[in-house]
Amino acid sequence: MILETILDAVGDTPLVRLSRLGAGIRTPIVAKVEFLNPGGSVKDRIGLAMIEAAERSGQLRPGATIVEPTSGNTGTGLAIAAALKGYRLVCVMPDKMSSEKIALLRAYGADVVMCPTAVPRESPQSYYSVAERLAREIPGAFQPNQYFNHANPAAHEATTGPEIWEQTDGRITHFVAGMGTGGTITGVGRALKRKNPSVQVVGADPVGSIYSAGDQFTPKIYKVEGIGEDFLPSAMDLSVVDRIEVVDDKESFLMTRRLTREEGILAGGSSGSALVAALRVARDVDDPDALIVVLLPDTGRNYLSKIYNEEWMRSNGFLEQFPTHSVGDVVGNVQGQRKLPAFIGVQARDSVRSAIDTMQNYGISQLPVLESDGDGVVDEARMVGSIQERTLLDRIYRDPTLVDSAVGAAMDPPFPTIPRGADIDDAFDVLLGGAPALVVLDRDQPVGMITKLDLLEFVAEESRSRGRHAHR
Repeated sequence: MILETILDAVGDTPLVRLSRLGAGIRTPIVAKVEFLNPGGSVKDRIGLAMIEAAERSGQLRPGATIVEPTSGNTGTGLAIAAALKGYRLVCVMPDKMSSEKIALLRAYGADVVMCPTAVPRESPQSYYSVAERLAREIPGAFQPNQYFNHANPAAHEATTGPEIWEQTDGRITHFVAGMGTGGTITGVGRALKRKNPSVQVVGADPVGSIYSAGDQFTPKIYKVEGIGEDFLPSAMDLSVVDRIEVVDDKESFLMTRRLTREEGILAGGSSGSALVAALRVARDVDDPDALIVVLLPDTGRNYLSKIYNEEWMRSNGFLEQFPTHSVGDVVGNVQGQRKLPAFIGVQARDSVRSAIDTMQNYGISQLPVLESDGDGVVDEARMVGSIQERTLLDRIYRDPTLVDSAVGAAMDPPFPTIPRGADIDDAFDVLLGGAPALVVLDRDQPVGMITKLDLLEFVAEESRSRGRHAHR
């Protein structure tokens, strides 16, 4: 079959069974892989639909300029149609969008205008406001405005929904998709419910979006792209949505990476959001006769510099720096390297002189101060303070007789505690936050202490070890 234009390749995307991510879950999950559209996303379906609707109504004339606020994917769908139909396209985007999306739009010949993300919709700087201003100022310009354009949900009601119904032979029981402009979930939901009113429509919504917040809405910045809103678009019909699952950025991005590595499907972050929601629903339903269809809206190639970039993921707190190491590993390293006892502390009733002797004997600069019961047993609740070389020196300089006083008269507040099994990243967070040391607990019993220097030595040793393995 030979297609007349690339636009004829839009739609009829396949369903793929997610057998690995769904392992151990009785409810089957299949994915509608919309990134196989020619522009790489579900938005290809609405780009042509909105342009042709505007042509029929006379709002868009030959040679005109199209202006659209977009997170990138709608812009690409419009750009493909605009290139074939001879329109100029100006895409206005929030600055949180990936560099790949910007480059892709420019590759199709679109002009791209960037606007700050962290401003309210009504701000003159918001990408919505800038798009509206450009549409007014450019002669003959037309703004499709996917958020308020009925052709958006209508395109999915006419194509995406019926495709899913036919591909599943009407066996679909649940449809899951991200909630952005509302066009996809509204249009698909309407089409499916017309066939079977009992089909459940589930929306995935990021933390900080209005859809799941209700009357308690307080806008928050989130990094997942293409879903969530800080206002209610008319393209969204919430009466179609039976359930909303709130998914945070970290859940979304880690699931997106799992989807690629376990199922071989390279998708974007909002696909991860939808998949997290779908897995929750599947576990709740727990029915092998049900069938969940989750829509994966776009390709992961637009996010290689973000979600699939280890440095970006770590710098944003979505990936652990040392995921295979615990605080206990650091304690073991300290005690092994320096041949220290399992735990070193001083009693509040001991003299400051004896505390100084202990620090000198073991070559350490701080000690936890403890109070024990009559049997000498120490627990977390009895850690009453700390002795630290820096502050102790200042106090003794001011009052030399302090060396013969009880430790309790010269101590600082207790060190923070951390479980032995905690991730090493948690120790980094506390120590980088200003704590001089951490007391490590095992079942509420102190078993060691770590400092910033201990972490540095551990990381250095791990780096040397990796280097040795790499050269074998």
